[in-house]
Amino acid sequence: MSKLTGKVAVVTGASKGIGADIAKSLAAEGAAVVVNYASSKSGADKTVSEIIAVGGKAVAVGGDVSKSAEAQGIIEAAIKNYNRLDILVNNSGVYEFASIEDITEELFHKIFNINVLGTILTTQAAVKYLGEGSSIINIGSGVSRITPPYSTVYSGTKGALDAITGVLARELGPRKIRVNSINPGMVETEGAHTGGMLGSDFEKLLIAQAPLGRTGRVGDISPIAVFLASDDSGWLTGELLLATGGIR
Repeated sequence: MSKLTGKVAVVTGASKGIGADIAKSLAAEGAAVVVNYASSKSGADKTVSEIIAVGGKAVAVGGDVSKSAEAQGIIEAAIKNYNRLDILVNNSGVYEFASIEDITEELFHKIFNINVLGTILTTQAAVKYLGEGSSIINIGSGVSRITPPYSTVYSGTKGALDAITGVLARELGPRKIRVNSINPGMVETEGAHTGGMLGSDFEKLLIAQAPLGRTGRVGDISPIAVFLASDDSGWLTGELLLATGGIR
């Protein structure tokens, strides 16, 4: 039997990149998956099609996690389609880098609303349905540890997620709900390509610091999510798992 047979998962921001690969990996282990997207319906539909093509179960559901009603709608889709919820992966996130002189209120609220408020609202909606043995997985970032220049707002959001992970692990522990975070380093995704990160001096600097000597791939992250979603990690909660190729 697969590790997640009979389980139901919601993965936010799963139309591409890390989120899409996590959704496919959870499905491959037997979970039925709600593939959330904010804007790319075509990307979410592609993820769902790939899951169904290999015998998995998935449905695409639109929704902006930073809006309470839409966050609730994403979670309710799991109950409507599969009658339960066991796993929540808070993957939705945006990033933008700016010098301290160039930070605006608009930039601050854009990034904090999705990365932090979105995680809170989606988790708030989910805890009504999560039972004993359930797992919440936040997707943080290695930037909260290495704090690169020009990342004041983005690193601030990921530092907040580190704290939220610890708080919720304690708050939800008595209900036997585990809360952990995967904190990746730079990962080769569509967003990293379009954002000009790959091939940049910043990437070269990170690779030079990485004991494993390369940028991460989505396939480096999704197995960790499967582990945290499964009973294999039943004694872990409140953990921040650095997936950075050794950069600290």
